[in-house]
Amino acid sequence: MTTRRALLASPTAPARAAETALRERYDWVGIEDADIIVALGGDGFLLQVLHVLLERRRTVPVFGMNLGTVGFLMNEWRIEDIEHRLGRAKPFRVSPLSMTATTMDGEVRVLPAINEVSLLRETRQTAKLEVSVNDRVVMPELVCDGILAATPAGSTAYNLSANGPILPMGSAMLALTPISPFRPRRWRGAILPDKARISLRVLEPHKRPVSAVADQREVRDVARVDVAIDHVRDLTLLFDPEHALDDRITMEQFAG
Repeated sequence: MTTRRALLASPTAPARAAETALRERYDWVGIEDADIIVALGGDGFLLQVLHVLLERRRTVPVFGMNLGTVGFLMNEWRIEDIEHRLGRAKPFRVSPLSMTATTMDGEVRVLPAINEVSLLRETRQTAKLEVSVNDRVVMPELVCDGILAATPAGSTAYNLSANGPILPMGSAMLALTPISPFRPRRWRGAILPDKARISLRVLEPHKRPVSAVADQREVRDVARVDVAIDHVRDLTLLFDPEHALDDRITMEQFAG
């Protein structure tokens, strides 16, 4: 049985040129009829594709090829042997976060996040947050620029830049990492089981407004944010066996 492939490309010139070359050489179908999606671009574009699948409730695997800047979640760009590469690609399951953000006006927004959910101060005033895990207050007051909860797939992105830990794929863990903590100054975050429910309440929200960001989607002036893994909507990424995601995450721990 022939695997039906869909091809999606970011709007950049290199990705569009690669798309044209691939369409001339191989047969493709629309995204709704595809068994596999090939995405051309960088990590940001791959996240956009995964969010489209979440919105459409599609669970087809995605094979990314890097035509962007970093491409940590992508495979090497090559036009040759697409069928062979897809046939031997190694799958990795990615469980997204679900962010429930309640604003100061009482509006409730529920958004998925594949990499991380981050809370960020909106003004010159530092944020003051109450941190709870599984309905237990574990930190009555965290004074900081913000805080983020990252999945293993996202632990090498913003989380790593904020000095958070790298989480191996399959570790069933979440990283809870402060951003420029002022009090308690020495708190460097926590590693939590992925069954944990994280609640972040904004203290003094009118004086110290905070926004919440689920990957690339922002909710401003939040009063409370609840974060938990959504195992119902798991996604699948495909990687060449010689350049698999778990190997990349392992080696990132030894990078300078």
